[in-house]
Amino acid sequence: MGSSLNNQGVSSNYDLSFKVLLIGDSGVGKSSLLVSFISSALEDLAPTIGVDFKIKVLTVGGKRLKLTIWDTAGQERFRTLTSSYYRGAQGIILVYDVTRRETFTNLSDVWAKEVELYSTNQECVKMLVGNKVDKLGCLFLECSAKTRENVEQCFEELALKIMEVPSLLEEGSNVGKKNILRQKQEQRTPPAGGCCA
Repeated sequence: MGSSLNNQGVSSNYDLSFKVLLIGDSGVGKSSLLVSFISSALEDLAPTIGVDFKIKVLTVGGKRLKLTIWDTAGQERFRTLTSSYYRGAQGIILVYDVTRRETFTNLSDVWAKEVELYSTNQECVKMLVGNKVDKLGCLFLECSAKTRENVEQCFEELALKIMEVPSLLEEGSNVGKKNILRQKQEQRTPPAGGCCA
């Protein structure tokens, strides 16, 4: 017979269920990331007190996933609160603010150590997210020259974005045209010293 889950509405609508944690300093935008993911509305959020969580069901790789995303307070005084929330997490997103250097250094000095201490899943997948790239007006991509991860994407994404700016695209195509003209002119002129020297 069918499983008893089928009677519980939302429970029957997914194939897999994962627990994901958002961690990082206070004010890096963890809650905003979560709200942005859950809904299209952007709002100014008060700092999270303790822990909050949201559920999102989405389709990834042909599977219906139920993500339970735990949003933790970044303040020191709530640090003890968060330890129990690491239990059973399959994914951890470490968030920093690209405009505040200390929020990045704290990821390795504070948060990564905490993950090591409290995470119960050895295989837990960790992801580094730099938030607030709009404040710098920059594109942003994590890469590794050592493993070549995302190296090509760095240059490809930059080139694609340049091509989206009409004035830059125009400059690029003018340079291209000049090079073609120069090659044609070089082909027309006879080599120096004439042909019969």
